[in-house]
Parts: sequence; structure tokens; C-alpha cells
Amino acid sequence: MTNFQPRQGTFASGDAPPGQLGSGLKPRHITMISIAGVIGAGLFVGSANAIEKAGPAVLISYALAGSLVVLVMRMLGEMATSSPDTGSFSVYADRALGRWAGFSVGWLYWWFWVLVIPVEATAAAAILTDLVGGAQWIWALAVTVALTVTNLISVGNYGEFEFWFALIKVVAIVAFIAIGVLAILGLIPSSEVSGIHHLWEPDGFMPNGFGAVIAGMLVTMFSFMGTEIVTIAAAESPNPERGITKAVNSVIWRISLFYIGSIFVVVALMPYDQLDDGSYQSVLEAIGIPGSALIMDIVILTAVASCLNSALYTASRMLYSLGSRHDAPQAVKRLTSAGVPWVAVLASMVVGFVAVIGNYALPDKIFGYLLATSGAVALFVYLSVAASQLVLGRTIRADGHRPAVRMWLFPYLTIVVMVFIVGVLVLMVFDDDQRQAIGFSVLSLAIIVILGVVVQRRHAGQDRDVEVRAGGRRT
Repeated sequence: MTNFQPRQGTFASGDAPPGQLGSGLKPRHITMISIAGVIGAGLFVGSANAIEKAGPAVLISYALAGSLVVLVMRMLGEMATSSPDTGSFSVYADRALGRWAGFSVGWLYWWFWVLVIPVEATAAAAILTDLVGGAQWIWALAVTVALTVTNLISVGNYGEFEFWFALIKVVAIVAFIAIGVLAILGLIPSSEVSGIHHLWEPDGFMPNGFGAVIAGMLVTMFSFMGTEIVTIAAAESPNPERGITKAVNSVIWRISLFYIGSIFVVVALMPYDQLDDGSYQSVLEAIGIPGSALIMDIVILTAVASCLNSALYTASRMLYSLGSRHDAPQAVKRLTSAGVPWVAVLASMVVGFVAVIGNYALPDKIFGYLLATSGAVALFVYLSVAASQLVLGRTIRADGHRPAVRMWLFPYLTIVVMVFIVGVLVLMVFDDDQRQAIGFSVLSLAIIVILGVVVQRRHAGQDRDVEVRAGGRRT
């Protein structure tokens, strides 16, 4: 088994040794990415769907999904602090399970984020069209090109944009919770709502049974996707171990505050069956906050731009990592003088923008099928993290190495997480709203795993040929 070797040495911010990624992400960038990277537009918009399913008991749904994310981040943190790598869990799957696993997880993850680009670009274009006017496709093109250019200049640009995007999201969530608490306590005279009686009214805390709580968890699970980005981004910072450690150690309070805290305000103040698509906006309007619609448009636009920015960054780094391991065309390894993998950035942007065009040109059903191919990628990634940590955790402990982050109750809790994830995947098969996503996701997984096995065997054959030729020369 390959031993972990922490990255040695650091270099000046923004500079890059020849042939290596830059190290231009500052500590404040990593901190803010870790704090708010988990907050996507799905929290502000998509939470209403989960609340509709589970009622106030959606708090249990978020707690279950959040607990899974906390444990997965703990496992990933152990491996990432031992050996930071921009390929993150794809690299660890390669080392622990074999080349086919690293290949499969890497390409699935890249595909997931490439498909995020058209979704977020279209969402941003819709908001900008409503606010400013103009054709949606022009705004989609403008937003995508603008963030591509910033990603091409330097990794510091990605970090700076994400810092401010994240700060706006943090301020918005904290302000929402503060206003909500004041309304709950009856301290806002203009508010039409107060108290917490909607936690059990009109139909009780768990109006649709525990099965609905699980269905709500399946919806909320995917809103946490992106928490792991900090382990990818930290590899391009001067002190990756410190950044990853802080991110992993803070994930509990981040999920508790931003997700469970804000959703508590929503379900406490509003009847679960009277929320429209924008649950946060509904609450602000009921409290009597002027300009609620404009405020939420700006916040959601920020969250969308943040997600698009991170999608492009993450997809390009995963593609670069795949190229470094000869699992993608070698052209994607080309770097600018600032250490930016420009071919990987452009390749991800082009594929993503073709999907943007497809989002407008193709019938909704066809594009929906494309999106469904990545519907369960989050769970596949989490399962690969747990399986990798189960193998590499033993290696780390056998070597006597004590990483800054260690998984709790190893290996028992790791095994529990794996069983839980498999159980969730099985449950998706029996959920009408998730059946298409799990079906197409399993199909895409099967195709990529088969390709990964073929690649592994091909490279194994090439390695044997090299050994034979080398042996012949020695004789």
C-alpha cells in the first residue's frame, strides 16, 4: 500500500514551481470557502420541496444528512491532512481501491460539476433578466465567460471571488436567523407571524410519517454537495493541512447554524403546507421586511454565481488531477505561469457551456435525463471516501502517523457510514421522485467503471511490457 507523504515545502502566494499548480489561495480564502462553500442556491430555493414532504420534521432530515456529511468530512480530512492533493478523494480511491476506482470517481465528479455549470448559468440568467432585462442566453454567456476569465488568470482570483460571494451568503443567513428569532420572540411589530407553534401545527411535527422524513433527507442530501471542495482548494494554499483541519473541525457548527438553524426559523414561523418555491422569501414577507423579493434575488444570484465559480474551479482541478495520473488526455496538464491548468479550465467551460446551449435548445425532458446521470454522484463520492478511508486509515495507523484530523471510532463508524449510504441508495429506488436519478446515475457509474477497469488493465499490460523489456536489457 502506498504510504502517505505530506506535501513538502511552500512557495510564495501566486507563484508556481515549473509544472506545478499555484499556491495563491490565502488563509482567509480557505476559511471563507470552508465556512460558506456548503451554502448553495438549493438551500434558499429547494428547501421548500423537502419541507413539503416532511413537514416540520424536515429538521430531522437535515440533521441526518448533515451528520453523514460531518462523518464523511472527518474521513476525508484524515486522508487530506496526511497527503493534500488537488485530486482529493479521487486520488485516495486510486491508492486504496485501485486505478479503476480513482478513474471512475474522478470522471463522475467532473461530470457532476460540468452539469452544474448550465444549471447555475441558466438560474443566474433568469434572475438577471428579471432584474435588468435582456435575453437569458446573453446573460448565461456573460456570466460563464466572466467567471472563466477570472479562473484563468490565477487561483487567487477564484479565491477572491469566492471569498466575497461566501461573505454575502454568510451575512444573509445570519441576518435571516437574527430577524427570524426576533419575530419568534414577538419583537417585530410589523410581523404577521410569531412563536414556534407551527412546529406542531396544523398536522403535528411529523405529519406524513417517518417515511416522509427519509424522503426529505434524500432531497436535502444533495444540497450539501460541495462541502468537500475545501480539500481540493486547500492543496493550492501555502498551508493545506491547517486549512483542511479548520474546515473539518468547523463543519458541525456550520451545518447546525446555516442549515438546521435557518430551516428551524422557516418551519417555526410558517405552516409547512403554505410555502412556495422560495421558503426564505415567504418568511421575510410574512415578517414584513420591505423589498424581500429583491433581497432574496440578490442573495440567490450570489449563491448561484458562487456555485458556478466553484463548479468551474472544481471540475478543472479534477480534470487536471486525472491528467496527472494519465487517466485523461495529457493536454489538460498544461499550466500558465501562475500555475493555472488553463486547458482543463477551458475544456470544462466548453463542455459546460455546450450543456448551457443544450438547456435552451433541447427539450426539457432530454436535459433532465442528462442531469439525472449525476443525481446520485454525491452518494457515490461519499461511499468512495468511506471505502478509501477504511483501507488507508489502517495504513496511516500502521505507519504510526498521526494526522491533524482523525476519524472517530475507526473502523466501526466508517463501516456504519458505508452501510448507511448503501441503504440510502436502496431507498432512492423506492422513492418515485428519486427513481429516475438513481437509475441514470447507476447507468453512468456502470459505464465509467467499465472504462476504468479497461484503463487499469491496459496500463497494467503496458507496465508488464516495460518490465519485460527492462529485464531483457539486463540479461
